[in-house]
Amino acid sequence: MQKEFYTGHLFDVYRYFGAHKEGDHFIFRVFAPGARGVTVMGEFSSWREIPMYQENQSGVYISEPIAAKLGQMYKYCIYTGKGWRVEHADPYGFQMELRPANCSILTELDSYQFQDEEWMQSRTVRHDEALNIYELHAGYWKKKGEEETDWYDYEELAELLIPYIKENHYTHLEFMPLSEHPFDGSWGYQNTGFFAPTSRYGTPDQLKKLVDKCHQAGIGVIMDFVPVQMTIDGTQVSI
Repeated sequence: MQKEFYTGHLFDVYRYFGAHKEGDHFIFRVFAPGARGVTVMGEFSSWREIPMYQENQSGVYISEPIAAKLGQMYKYCIYTGKGWRVEHADPYGFQMELRPANCSILTELDSYQFQDEEWMQSRTVRHDEALNIYELHAGYWKKKGEEETDWYDYEELAELLIPYIKENHYTHLEFMPLSEHPFDGSWGYQNTGFFAPTSRYGTPDQLKKLVDKCHQAGIGVIMDFVPVQMTIDGTQVSI
């Protein structure tokens, strides 16, 4: 794993790093090559720091199995060479608190069971079929009220969007970035949690249910992923 990770050839490293459930315990792994030491703390330890060990001077810090429950919050504490102590959310966290809170939340990657086998087996690149994509921002396409945070959750969006998409003959939904981000006004273009769908609209399983329902209705789903956005000569550029 390490060689492929260091050379940039490992594309599913999220299945190694982060917090992963093994039986009744969780194991935490984080890459912190410049750290003097790393600990993990959370609701499972009453926020007491639990030391992590470095694997063969690799910069990879690993915890012993820790008794913890799904839904509990946690953070890492990074101790730097200059003597600083920095609390940090999990860069490979799969669920986050709603901003401005910034803890990671224990969850499972494979807890939701999709029912979209027919769609997955029949989908094509549509070289010989019409492709009609409807792009939207999940939080502002429609809202429950006039308040800033009157958002629909992922499941509610599915109930509203699918009839609209079918009625207007779109083949695909394209969501503007849904990765976790701290600033509502960025519309998801200033990501901080690359592996966590934003908690503004619900849980990871709720997002999976939205995608599942779209697939069952014959609608493809495209997720924008923008790891970097910058302004060059007054023009916003997304990468």
